Amino acid sequence: MKILVVTDAWTPQMNGVVRTLAMTIEQLRAKGHIVEVIAPSDGYWTMPLPTYPDIRLAPFAKADVERRIVKFGPEAVHIATEGPLGQAARALCLKWGMPFTTSYHTKFPEYIKARFPFIPLKLPYKFVREFHNSGGRTMVTTPSMVEFLDKQGFTNLAPWARGVDTAEFHPDKRFAPKDVYKDLPRPIFVNVGRVAVEKNIEAFLKLDLPGSKVIVGDGPQLEQLKKAYPEAHFLGAKFETELARHFADADVFVFPSKTDTFGLVIIEAMATGTPVAAYPVTGPVDIIPGSKAGIVDADLRAACLACLKLNREDAVRHAQNYSWANVSQVFFEYLTPEYEPVARKRWRRMRRMMKLAGSPYHFFKRSARRLWRLIRGKSVPD
Repeated sequence: MKILVVTDAWTPQMNGVVRTLAMTIEQLRAKGHIVEVIAPSDGYWTMPLPTYPDIRLAPFAKADVERRIVKFGPEAVHIATEGPLGQAARALCLKWGMPFTTSYHTKFPEYIKARFPFIPLKLPYKFVREFHNSGGRTMVTTPSMVEFLDKQGFTNLAPWARGVDTAEFHPDKRFAPKDVYKDLPRPIFVNVGRVAVEKNIEAFLKLDLPGSKVIVGDGPQLEQLKKAYPEAHFLGAKFETELARHFADADVFVFPSKTDTFGLVIIEAMATGTPVAAYPVTGPVDIIPGSKAGIVDADLRAACLACLKLNREDAVRHAQNYSWANVSQVFFEYLTPEYEPVARKRWRRMRRMMKLAGSPYHFFKRSARRLWRLIRGKSVPD
């Protein structure tokens, strides 16, 4: 199948949304599907997201998005994010009567509220609800997220979990070849991810815990937290094998976020054998309870200390339930492809129209009409 994915979150960004899309697309291509990705890094003029400069948005790309969609001629369209590219693709699909799916990766309204407390939650929820409800199906991360969004008025919801690369995130990475935290007092409590206000990292840093608190990652709140918590260790962003080793060499992974819808880092930590302490909120409550791989508790300190008593092998076993092959298959089954002859006919017609619109004859015709309007001093219909 020819599948188009439109996303405002893509490389060089490094986060759970990007990793989820990249791994899903890799699996789909391995199965023989043709996948095209439209993203801000495709040469568009971009601007930084307010309060989040490392995320770039492409607000003026609609004309090129239209050209690329018509040229590719997809049988299925998935719009992964609600940003400018997602908005452009959604508007075009609605205009053409082209079915499409969307995905809800993060609690976007809560992110807005965390940065701009004066904005009532109902306004961003109205925006995202209208965006997603216009599609054929909205893929969300967990059953509890389906229940949560259903109460917010979302429709056509379907759970789409996340996966982990168990070859990359593996217990054999622990202390191999040496302990990455060798100079720090144990136990090691680590948090990995974007250092931003919506991640609630300060709740972790305020805890009275033995040993060392470590933050791995970068983000807009990094300098502020460094100054406020000089006793903590801020190691910056890590990638691939180095990232896996920082998961594996820790004693407990602490996930204080209350706004994530899943928390891909949770299963990445578990895959290396590191148990996870978290609040009982959407994401952690869908992954951790009953797994022996972590503890959820409204008292995050109690959860952290209880994790020290868990068996690391149980965490590894639980992470093996999350495979990218299964994740990509569920994604594929949730797509709403268009009947092939209908799609083929549409794209042929639109390519002819686009070619005609760029022809010298059409350009001359439009110029002549504009000149005629000037001469006559009145509007002439196109």
